[in-house]
Amino acid sequence: MSIFEKISSLAKRRGFIYPGSEIYGGLAGTWDYGPLGVELKRNIKNEFWKKMVQERSDVVGFDASIIMSPKVWEASGHLESFSDPLVECKKCHSRFRVDELVEKKCAKCGAETWTEPKQFNLMVETYLGVVEGEKTKTYLRGEITQGVHVNFKNIMDSTRVKLPFGVAQIGKAFRNEITPGGFTFRSREFEQMELQFYTKPDDTESTKWFEYWKEERIKWYQLLGMKKENLRFKEHAKDELAHYARAAFDIEYGVWDENGTGWKEMEGIHHRGDFDVKQHQEFSKQEMTYFDEETKERYLPHIIETSGGVDRATLFFLIDSYEEEETEKGEMRTVLKLHPKLAPYKVAVFPLLANKPELTKLAQSIYDDLKSEWMVAWDNRGNIGKRYRAQDEAGTPFCITVDFDSLENKDVTIRNRDTMTQERVKIGELKNYLAEKLK
Repeated sequence: MSIFEKISSLAKRRGFIYPGSEIYGGLAGTWDYGPLGVELKRNIKNEFWKKMVQERSDVVGFDASIIMSPKVWEASGHLESFSDPLVECKKCHSRFRVDELVEKKCAKCGAETWTEPKQFNLMVETYLGVVEGEKTKTYLRGEITQGVHVNFKNIMDSTRVKLPFGVAQIGKAFRNEITPGGFTFRSREFEQMELQFYTKPDDTESTKWFEYWKEERIKWYQLLGMKKENLRFKEHAKDELAHYARAAFDIEYGVWDENGTGWKEMEGIHHRGDFDVKQHQEFSKQEMTYFDEETKERYLPHIIETSGGVDRATLFFLIDSYEEEETEKGEMRTVLKLHPKLAPYKVAVFPLLANKPELTKLAQSIYDDLKSEWMVAWDNRGNIGKRYRAQDEAGTPFCITVDFDSLENKDVTIRNRDTMTQERVKIGELKNYLAEKLK
């Protein structure tokens, strides 16, 4: 079983991720995030926002509309250049991206006869208006980037930012993928977390920031627990660059299992030059230049972009933290060793026996006290061993068990997810203990 299959199985079993529209047979390339998945995803987004906006004085936040004027996509080049090469099996008419054909045979029927590659536009079309025949064709955004660039002047005029500065955004994007797959790796609806960083149009200056943001972004994944050996940069060759890019690097995650899956793109860092503001200035006929108070010059800024997938980050944090290990008793356990900042629940609280009101009452009071500080799980079903295993698979760092000694000694057993060691902690010291451990 591949790591993608193992993660997919665990994700559904524990409520991280479900197939979209499953009771109707599903819809390829769509996924629903369950109770644990939505918390993990939210924690990733919160950590991005904290690092990229809250802790910086040179970055502001933004949230653009998903639906914009079609002229935006004409100006950005997406209607002309946002495409993938597609081939079709002549026998069964299945369609595939050219870069995903690792064998000459069709994966569906085994035939080896293909059509010539043709370009397939990835933009998802929709229509606005109430009267048939008078509806306006528009698009669900294929990337969240353009909403920032068309508001460059608004942001400049309404804030006190000056170059160099950045605009961060998290939001949904849509692509009519030819062959979605790899669990949530390639989906038709997905979420992005991005930074558009504007600099002076000086190659030395913009290249300096390009290198800076490369290192900042790969460091962010490492600080949240991703193993250094599973991360690398991959530079785009000149013939691989997107239509807007002068230079580009991907942060790739290495997926290593018995199938030898290899390196997968997780985030891109792009030097966009002045392409976006220049295009929007030309197509909108609106002035997009920046006035430099120091030099008294007007110019179009260069743009350094960091563009990461929230869904891909979620998937790779799950893969990176996934372990199967043998306990001292010779039993196998599956555990997600997620960084405490990302774990959906920080702690779980159990009464040792659900049918003992005095244990349940004390456990409930501890649960109520802790949940004002952290996301806390409650579980009073089954034996303690099964409850521990369930929380291991959920990635919960600590489990608190209230037993009969707790009633007399006013302490509880705290079990560590990663080491499975246990210690007794006074109830009155629980918050300080957990605050220190969950840093």
